[in-house]
Amino acid sequence: MVDSQKAEKGKSKGLLQRLNDGDIFLAAEGYLFQFIQRGYIKSGSMVPEVVIEHPHLVQNMHEEFVHAGSDVVLAFTYYGHRQKLNVTGHEDEVEKYNRNSLRIARKVADATGTLMAGDLSNTTIFEPNNAEAIEKVKAMFKEQVIWAREEGADYIVAETIPTYEECALALEAVKEYGQGLPAVVTLGPTSKSTTLEGMPFGEACRKLEEKGAAVVGLNCSLGPRMMVPFIKEIRQACKGPIAALPVGYTTTRQFPTFQTFKDKTTGKYCFPNDLAQFQCSLNEIEYFAQSCKDIGVQYVGLCCGNNAEFFRHLVETLGKSAPALRYKTDMSNHFLFGNLPMSSYNEMHRKAFLNVDV
Repeated sequence: MVDSQKAEKGKSKGLLQRLNDGDIFLAAEGYLFQFIQRGYIKSGSMVPEVVIEHPHLVQNMHEEFVHAGSDVVLAFTYYGHRQKLNVTGHEDEVEKYNRNSLRIARKVADATGTLMAGDLSNTTIFEPNNAEAIEKVKAMFKEQVIWAREEGADYIVAETIPTYEECALALEAVKEYGQGLPAVVTLGPTSKSTTLEGMPFGEACRKLEEKGAAVVGLNCSLGPRMMVPFIKEIRQACKGPIAALPVGYTTTRQFPTFQTFKDKTTGKYCFPNDLAQFQCSLNEIEYFAQSCKDIGVQYVGLCCGNNAEFFRHLVETLGKSAPALRYKTDMSNHFLFGNLPMSSYNEMHRKAFLNVDV
């Protein structure tokens, strides 16, 4: 699955150089829900045991997303921090989890000429004005940054964090212990339309940019159309590169985040296991990609609900290349929908399938 031309290009350009050159940088995320759906991660605790138990599957998914056009292999350390592993009784294995994830990602990145990023996530224990909780958060970010740096990360992502304050702690850890590694910091939106402490997204992202984040923006929770207005706000507030990584689900004013979805028949919450009825169309992915081009978003991707088909369509709409585009849809040779000569039997076949008379 290695693309030699992409490999050669990737070796010569890091994240900052690509952004400085005006490139659009493509980042595939969504590993957690992919493995939940495939039966390798337990919903609820959402701890990435698959990294230890089935590392070849993690490698395969990295390769699949690179094949679809991702410029980065994001190490699957999301929710691989000390607090989450403590919930499942694996806190003593936290370093093993992280280093395994980072090594798998580094291996794929080296083979494909892509970049490799470490990943920090919300800690679930942050509390403002709670000194003990803040110190624990700092310690968790510190060790994950150090492990990512030691395992050869090209940059570090801090993502899906709903408060400016916790984002700032993650950024501080990257700056203090990352030895110059760039930081991509993305807030995790809620249904509030601001950070959890009530700060407008544009203001929060501007502050993070001023503190030294290489890229700032939003990821997760919001679907493509719902995220676009906030990305416009962030673009107006910030001078440097911005990021947008929505979920692959159609959120609305009624259901502003994918955590709020309710089943149309039963009225029960659908998160996290019954989300298929709200999955995006490719048209919505296309709308999002075109909006990113129009707004000037340089760091573009998809988060929970992402899949290789969605990502390939995102890449194609943005005018980028990917090995998977060799196999993009071409219906001209389809026996019912194409331009091939059609026998009378196939004409009957077509009419029956499409419910048409002519």
